[in-house]
Amino acid sequence: MNSYTFRTLDGGTTTVDAPTVDAFAGALRGDIVAADHPGYDEARAVWNGMVDRHPTLIARCRGARDVQTVVRFAAEHGLLTSVRGGGHHIAGNAVADQGLVIDCSAMRDVHVDPERRSARVGPGALLADFDHEAQAFGLATPLGINSTTGVAGLCLGGGFGWLSRRYGMTIDNLVSADLVTADGERRTVSGERDPELLWALQGGGGNFGVVTAFEFRLHPVGPMVYSGLVVYPFAQAEQVLRAWRDFTATAPEALTVWTVLRKAPPLPFLPESVHGHEVVVFPLVHCGDPADGERAAAPVLGFGEPVGSALGIQPYAAFQQAFDPLLTPGGRNYWKSNSFSTLNNAVLDLVINAAATLPDPECEVFIAHVGGAMARVAPTDTAYAGRDAHYIMNVHGRWSRPEQDDAVRDWARRTFSAAAPHGTGGGYVNFLTEDEGERTQAAYGVNYARLQAVKQRVDPRNLFRSNLNIPPQAPEAAA
Repeated sequence: MNSYTFRTLDGGTTTVDAPTVDAFAGALRGDIVAADHPGYDEARAVWNGMVDRHPTLIARCRGARDVQTVVRFAAEHGLLTSVRGGGHHIAGNAVADQGLVIDCSAMRDVHVDPERRSARVGPGALLADFDHEAQAFGLATPLGINSTTGVAGLCLGGGFGWLSRRYGMTIDNLVSADLVTADGERRTVSGERDPELLWALQGGGGNFGVVTAFEFRLHPVGPMVYSGLVVYPFAQAEQVLRAWRDFTATAPEALTVWTVLRKAPPLPFLPESVHGHEVVVFPLVHCGDPADGERAAAPVLGFGEPVGSALGIQPYAAFQQAFDPLLTPGGRNYWKSNSFSTLNNAVLDLVINAAATLPDPECEVFIAHVGGAMARVAPTDTAYAGRDAHYIMNVHGRWSRPEQDDAVRDWARRTFSAAAPHGTGGGYVNFLTEDEGERTQAAYGVNYARLQAVKQRVDPRNLFRSNLNIPPQAPEAAA
């Protein structure tokens, strides 16, 4: 190529000549990928198959110095820039159309210090990478539920999963971070060194720079835990969901029980007669002594008359991968999410109605029971403000045929809208889709103006805007 055309921060375009790009590429330990590269289509693909964007250049970084070089290049030329970790976010913000992608997916190192119970994690690490290393010492930190999720994006948006009722959110266990800010400088951010910026990273998304290393606090978990699934026929949905709701009100924090309404996959412990038919599934994990877990989880088997169950002692890391076959990369995805402080019967009824009208066999509705340690943090203690959410519902539209796009999105939107009057009004940014930018301010609530002030300090040009964006505070507001 003789030159490269990029979208710019001011909404226009600019052209960078080939010698300039060649010099930029030569300064990297990693490499760059343009449209004529044989690996371009693979490099631009992300987990959500609905995202089909064509960046001008993808800079595949190998370390923090590479990230600094790319950030400085982007800032110098005013280029629309995005940051890729695991590439798992539903909105596909990792890929900037006709922009520059800072691709950190190769930076997957995880170093565990079992004596200090801490882990230092690269921005490209996936949950499976983290669990593989930490579980060697019987340690873990709260992460998500799909092992191909990137640790970086999960954490920066808040992060919750099976351990959150006992040990809080991912951000509650973030001790420090190495951050490259919009000026290309590397900062070590911690409670002692720039606590306000650490606060912003605890849920504020990728708005403040590129994290090149995370330091997490670890907790004793596993390696064996009591966990598994209990499945009920859909005809019992009203009964078992109400029983589950009542059970969660007093469940011990070491036990997490969620509910998923979907068509039954062909799991070996389920009779063939329910395969492909709607069911109510209760996945559960106890992160303490397995014998205590069996006793604590016993009531789940009595919500009704199960059609099948698979409960027992298994590796925690294995359960973290249990849902991977249903969440493979490349599927078409559209999500809508509501948060609730309590679940009334009206919400449970509309969830049942949504599950009775699934537009595609891969679609589902799940409700995560959270609260516990996650709820004991004040809403202003971290950028993530939704501490009043004890239940988080995700209307998970997933399908493979483009002709189903409208039907699935309409179903998800209808379900979300029907549930919204019963919710907290907030949201979990990791579940927000590309067309929900207007929900960003509501998601951060009382913390939004404070986040804007941090943004103004570290990224006044809004270089890092390919995200659920928090714009810099206007000068008059700062005054």
